Amino acid sequence: MKSVWAAVPVKSFRDAKQRLSSVLSPAQRQALSEAMLADVLTALSAARLAGIMVNTADHAVITFVRRFDARVISDRAGEGHTTAVAMMAQRLERDGVDAMLTMPGDIPRVTAAEIQAICAGLRPDRSFTIVPSHDEQGSNAVLLTPPTVVPLRFGDDSFFPHLAAARENGIEPRIVPLPGIGLDIDRPADLETLVRATPPLGTHTEHLLKEFGLSPH
Repeated sequence: MKSVWAAVPVKSFRDAKQRLSSVLSPAQRQALSEAMLADVLTALSAARLAGIMVNTADHAVITFVRRFDARVISDRAGEGHTTAVAMMAQRLERDGVDAMLTMPGDIPRVTAAEIQAICAGLRPDRSFTIVPSHDEQGSNAVLLTPPTVVPLRFGDDSFFPHLAAARENGIEPRIVPLPGIGLDIDRPADLETLVRATPPLGTHTEHLLKEFGLSPH
């Protein structure tokens, strides 16, 4: 089995999730960001990958993720999701890592089983596996062998461009729809979907939503 490192770009907790400002206060958005990241890192730790790397320039995030034994870098961390992931891919490849699994910190229903399902299809040569967002617009997880094999460009409409980029680089992408990873929380509608999601998983985020009075469970 090739070694797989997770790569998670993280912005500041304080300024996170501005698109939820119509339904959550700044303090609630910060708490939600922390809870979701805890759920992502918990799942990654349980999946027993070779390691977890986080790219962030925020001191509060750095302190937070070290509880999960994450390796922290701050290479161009303030230049956006795409650049932060590219810097991690370059660093991991220089370090001799075989494969990189990148995912955001706002997919609180991700499970170790889903992560293992992605890695189960890892091929010994150049490969590209992607998990789309629930609306098939975003790219919520990408597994690359080697880490820089396909240039990535994230955004609200990145899924099909990523498929095209893989094919342009001579790789037929493997698409793995997964409900937990597929649900990223950016907008009020996403939060409503999260509140209704079943079954309960006992996550940090679910407990927090109960505190907010938003969870039906």
